[in-house]
Amino acid sequence: MFTSLSATAGLLSVLLLLFIASVSATDHIVGAKKGWNPGVNYTLWANNHIFFVNDFISFRYQKTQYNVFEVNQTGYDNCTTEGAIGNWSSGKDFILLDKARRYYFICGNGQCFNGMKVSVLVHPLALAPPPLHSNHSNSNKSNASLSLKKGPSLPAAFVAGVVMMGFLGSFIV
Repeated sequence: MFTSLSATAGLLSVLLLLFIASVSATDHIVGAKKGWNPGVNYTLWANNHIFFVNDFISFRYQKTQYNVFEVNQTGYDNCTTEGAIGNWSSGKDFILLDKARRYYFICGNGQCFNGMKVSVLVHPLALAPPPLHSNHSNSNKSNASLSLKKGPSLPAAFVAGVVMMGFLGSFIV
């Protein structure tokens, strides 16, 4: 009976850690309440967010007027959709940021030239959140408003679960 109870406790611990890791993703709504529209400073918006692998970036806009294209840096710099990596036009697009890299998004209806473009840098998941204070001084950025709380990555959760099961298993004779 004790063996079964320990195994169950270990399994529940692993499942709990996996659940915590899966719900730690953040949905970043581009432009916040202003959405994906002309006249919004998306560079400022992006600089006030920290993006991690498995977060979502979502675009909210009138689907009859705008759209979203993921492009490379050249497409971003030149406001061109040639060779686009992806495109969306539902008006409520959720895009998984599944790799640690820089992503580039533009509006393909000519509004890119009016500022409808955003670039975000996605960081890898870490076991501990990054420090609140960096060595770089930036008076335009408020660290207090940044959400740095992230759960463990899936591999870290798995390793923690295996270690916990091994620990609980040492009580089984």
